[in-house]
Parts: sequence; C-alpha cells; structure tokens
Amino acid sequence: MTSLHRTDDDRIAVLFETNYAALVRLAAVLVDDVGSCEEIVQDAFAKLLTISPGPAPGKEAPYLRSAVLNGSRSRLRHRLVRERHPNLPAPPYPAAEQEAVHRMETRRVLDALRALPARQAEVLALRFQADLSEAEIAETLGISTGSVKTHANRGIAKLRDRLGETS
Repeated sequence: MTSLHRTDDDRIAVLFETNYAALVRLAAVLVDDVGSCEEIVQDAFAKLLTISPGPAPGKEAPYLRSAVLNGSRSRLRHRLVRERHPNLPAPPYPAAEQEAVHRMETRRVLDALRALPARQAEVLALRFQADLSEAEIAETLGISTGSVKTHANRGIAKLRDRLGETS
C-alpha cells in the first residue's frame, strides 16, 4: 500500500469520525428508525469511497450531507410504496412504553417537523440539527440562500402553528 493511499484512508477515517454522529442525527430528523438512519449514513460513506471522480477536497462533508438527505428521501419513498401494498407485512415496531415528558415533547416536535413539506424540513434539519449556515445549506441542497431563508421562515411559522406556540 502506498503512502498516498494511506493518506486517503486516514482522511476518510477522520471524515467518518468527525461527521458520522451528526449525519445519523440529520437522518433521524427525517427518518424515525435509528437503524435505518445508520444504514443511510453508511451507504453515503460507501458511495463516497466508490464514486470516481469523488468530490473535490474539502467538499466531502457537503457531499455526505446531500447523500444522507437523498438516502432519507429514498427510504421514505420506499416506506410509502410498502404502505400502499397491504399484502406486505408491516414493519415491526417496538411495544409502546411510558416516556418522560421531555421525550414526548421531542417526539411531538419531530412529528410536526416531518409533516412539513420536504424542502422546509430539510432546511430546518440542516440549520438546527447539523448547525449549518445558510450558505452551507444552499450548497448542500443546490438552492439559493434566498430560498434557504424562505423555506426556513415558512417552516418555522408552520411549526409554531402546529405546536401552538405564540412566540
């Protein structure tokens, strides 16, 4: 193995260590199954390693965020197809448990977020979960910063309406 290859491996390892958890959290805002979120992120890293040419140096993180969003969308579309075919067995869900008030409120917010139009949910997830700037969100989604602002403002307004907040 050449030293150049080891450097690439090290770069990918660092990229994985510094981004994996945040990418799983990003997917979790859109997809409610942690196992699916982890698979989506792993698939994004696998694609990063196999595409040729790969993203430009320094552009790997935006590529991974886009791949995670695309994978989340794909996973949600697949679920809709499964739901339309009642002959298929329903996915297993864990038994209902008593949750703490904080967990219930978190669930309520995530449900409201998932009910938003996809682009608004993605912008809010990238802004508040991934802590990206408007410019980084625009780059990740391939839209203008003005569109990012519009989607964020509309999404926040809808969340306030759905959650019954007045502030």
